[in-house]
Amino acid sequence: MPAPATAEGRDGWAALLAHPGRSLVALDYDGTLSAIVDRPSAAVPVAGTAGVLRALSGVVGQVALVTGRPADVVVALGGFADVPGLVVLGQYGLQRWHAGGLEQASPSPALERARAIVPPLLVAEPGAWLEDKGQSLVVHVRLAPDPAAALARLRPLIGVPGLEVHLGRQVLELRPPGFDKGRALRELGRDRAAVLFAGDDVGDLPAFAAVEELRAQGTPGLTVCSDSAEAPQDLRLRADLVVPGPPGVLALLQELLAAVTS
Repeated sequence: MPAPATAEGRDGWAALLAHPGRSLVALDYDGTLSAIVDRPSAAVPVAGTAGVLRALSGVVGQVALVTGRPADVVVALGGFADVPGLVVLGQYGLQRWHAGGLEQASPSPALERARAIVPPLLVAEPGAWLEDKGQSLVVHVRLAPDPAAALARLRPLIGVPGLEVHLGRQVLELRPPGFDKGRALRELGRDRAAVLFAGDDVGDLPAFAAVEELRAQGTPGLTVCSDSAEAPQDLRLRADLVVPGPPGVLALLQELLAAVTS
């Protein structure tokens, strides 16, 4: 892999190699381990990903996934149920999957209001559709004739008191306030010797910020951008290391595994 572009990232990588058993490897799912596809149900990881995570779990202190998806859905899609010790924080930390069990907060009452308000707004937007994740709602516009225009029209309309509207890659997500990947990563990153986080979208910027905060507190860390034509420029600029999409993330994990087991 190319060397991280920043001194902080190089220090994070070195600390990860020096102390793998006390380190955290945390990863987004969509766009990071799997390609972005038209239908979320078709998103599967790059071949070999589950095997690398299984092997890493034996030598790294914690392997975790931090995703906006429902945690159990990611486990099923990825074939990750037998990854020892894996923790999946789903829906930005509203859910926690571990050892086959799923824990989750009670859904926000505001979601019921959103379920009534949002669908009628999509009728006038061909190709737009609503995904109900249980703890959040996601408006997808990737199939719209002009996704950018559809996002611009819908964003000011779909706000519901008690929920925040978050922009993603051709999606708008309504979820309870106070939950993001930064909060989830801070929970996972406590008392670690080093932290690695890889993501691909604006929703991963709070996790990058959490790595930066951990570094300021003395925990080395490395942020990785899984790049694509749709990746936000802010994420590329904030990343210590930019790799070519999910295949690049897999190659990085394979290199890490080889380095800590040689």
